[in-house]
Amino acid sequence: MNETKGDFTPDATFVIAAYNAADTITRSIESALAQDGVAVEVIVVDDCSADATAALVAGIRDTRVRLIALAQNRGPGGARNAGFAAARGRWIAILDSDDTVMPNRLKRMIERAEAAQAQIVVDNLDVISRDGKSTRMFSEAALAALPELTLASFIESNVIFRSEHNFGYMKPVFERRFIEAHGLRFDEALRIGEDYILLASALACGGRCAVEPSAGYIYHIREGSISRVLQIEHIDAMVAADERFLASYTLNPQSQRMQHKRRRGFRQARSFLILVEQLKNRSLADALKTALADPFALRHLRMPIAARLRRLMTRPTNSAAMMAAAERSPLGEDPHTSKG
Repeated sequence: MNETKGDFTPDATFVIAAYNAADTITRSIESALAQDGVAVEVIVVDDCSADATAALVAGIRDTRVRLIALAQNRGPGGARNAGFAAARGRWIAILDSDDTVMPNRLKRMIERAEAAQAQIVVDNLDVISRDGKSTRMFSEAALAALPELTLASFIESNVIFRSEHNFGYMKPVFERRFIEAHGLRFDEALRIGEDYILLASALACGGRCAVEPSAGYIYHIREGSISRVLQIEHIDAMVAADERFLASYTLNPQSQRMQHKRRRGFRQARSFLILVEQLKNRSLADALKTALADPFALRHLRMPIAARLRRLMTRPTNSAAMMAAAERSPLGEDPHTSKG
């Protein structure tokens, strides 16, 4: 483990959970260390990588960088929890091992949070596609019009398949004192969607979340991300996590309404995934039953397969074409999870 100087007290701690991230970890660390006007430390938690991730981090001579090498794989939530436990900064920032941050990000965010007397702050993101093109995730004007991120608006934004991007993509910065006072940690039972539950829990226990409209976080899309393709087991795990969340916190009426929408979205998405799997397996009778039992799933997702299925109901000869479409159709992207 790299040691830091005893008299160094950081303003913020970057926590980076890393698993087989040898090709990107150095870039992420360097961007975190390059923060202007803010004293930072960087804690990298290696989650039993099989590549050179741990060796690369251990070789960094900057005393602001610390390596925690886990004895067993704990998943993204468990790795981040280990980083949270070791953090010494007044603020804790989450950074994925394949992403980067802009030099003025933390200074802007902390200033905005302190001015608003907020315990949490989020900002905009730039998305770098595989071909190198950059796209701003949210309209700066829309975020500027949002005085703070409430629990109700956060849940509503995270209704599955509601939009391409939602507030679940945001990487919040937390006041460490607030996190510790409420015993907030990532749900280690989740391998997908753990970011959502942590921020929802922080909002549910009274945290105020300021919004910085400018983009300071750079989200790099890459192959192999667990958040890109949604599967039935992911939905089931997130539904179970939501139930644990609801058992722990009392929601106000508006948040309860948004939670009802989120639950319905999961149900519809699950029906759609079952439908696609049935079509791939050429179980047309079962597919028709699924569609008839939950027609809103098809209408909600608005995918080409829905129109093909409607035609199938009246013209069975289209079954071969419909099954071919199912083979080409993605199972869907999870819009509110970390890349893990």
